[in-house]
Amino acid sequence: MVDTMSSISESHRLVVVGGGVAGLDVATHVARKGTGDRQLEVTLIDREPAYVWKPMLHTIAAGTSDAGAQETVYAAQARGHGFRYEYGEAIGVDRYAREVKLAPLVIDGEEIVPTRTISYDTLVLAVGSRANDFGTPGVAEHCASIDSRSDAIAFNDRLRVELVKSVGAGQPLTVGIVGGGATGVELAAELIEAAAVVEQYGVFGASNHLRVVLIESGPRLLAPFPEKVAAAAQTKLEQLGVIVRTGTRVIAVDPTGFRLSGDELVSAGLKVWAAGIKAPPLLDSLNDLERTRSGQLVVGPTLAVPRDPHIYALGDCASPQLPGRDTPVPATAQAANQHARYLCRHLPALIAGKQVRPASYQDFGSLVSLGGFDAYGTLGRFGFFEGGFIRGRVAQLGHAMLYRSYQARLHGLWKGTLLWLIDTLGRRVRPNARLS
Repeated sequence: MVDTMSSISESHRLVVVGGGVAGLDVATHVARKGTGDRQLEVTLIDREPAYVWKPMLHTIAAGTSDAGAQETVYAAQARGHGFRYEYGEAIGVDRYAREVKLAPLVIDGEEIVPTRTISYDTLVLAVGSRANDFGTPGVAEHCASIDSRSDAIAFNDRLRVELVKSVGAGQPLTVGIVGGGATGVELAAELIEAAAVVEQYGVFGASNHLRVVLIESGPRLLAPFPEKVAAAAQTKLEQLGVIVRTGTRVIAVDPTGFRLSGDELVSAGLKVWAAGIKAPPLLDSLNDLERTRSGQLVVGPTLAVPRDPHIYALGDCASPQLPGRDTPVPATAQAANQHARYLCRHLPALIAGKQVRPASYQDFGSLVSLGGFDAYGTLGRFGFFEGGFIRGRVAQLGHAMLYRSYQARLHGLWKGTLLWLIDTLGRRVRPNARLS
């Protein structure tokens, strides 16, 4: 007979914190692999019960997608792929004791599970990023963020109530969005689309009562994108009725709206902060390690922390120093996906002390989707492509395929295809916006 306790003690404890595009991929594909003479015992920690692809959060916030139809339940994924899921928020890392501290689990004001720790032999941090308020007064108190599944659902709940109230009162509802990156631009378009759909289902006048203002401090929208993409997106937004303010800095937020330099007030009933990114507070417990100004962990060519080979980081919370690159790897789902694939392939060997090739990053282009209205993008500079501009149905298909290809990788080609089919059929029988 095999001694169960001996088998457990001989396993290598791999803990993945953060079940986003990178963390869930790593946990799913590394579980059940070995590191030579030891089996990997994989634990995934996340404060949400289910995963939603982050580039889709703005559609859930607007109500044009249903979180329940798009989410992957962590417990079910863990059972099907041989890893353990731990529900809770990681609030600290003790890298000397090799422990992750989790906050108490509180439901409806009652503490269900007290503070606890989870030990690791190897830690993978994939905790993503948060919007950066840059210390602007009033943001935390008065602005919503769209950083997580719960954030998106909570915003949509409030949006639907406020929109119905505004129609009933005959007063316009202004949604103010700070941040002209992909999240802010796509959210603005989805809000316009959602209002039009809601009006078709009986909330008469919804479109006329919704006013969307998009504020960007830089000289143009979509700063990381080519100027042609940014200009096309701004033109379309303005045609849809979105008020776009570029070169405009918010200096404070109060209950009535945004205070701009020059003491101008932009009134807004609902306020969203989608500007900039910064690392989550969890990384503050690793202040003795090198971090960027926005709090990202600096990692080396294998995505390991230089001063602690037991810790790896990837995705938005990491700043990889890769050979042959003079500029940082962008904080995008594309980069997180590439580096998750790298760790899925090489992490067992790295844990076993073997030499592997360094990670790399290839820019395959960028896409921005304005709901059902239009989409724009560029192809990466590789192979026969030289950064060509695409728009319309081709760009919309490309945007959709990013999500579908990730689903296929996460669940397998057969199940991923079925999920795509179910979602397509569901859109034909369900309303195109969340109504209840």
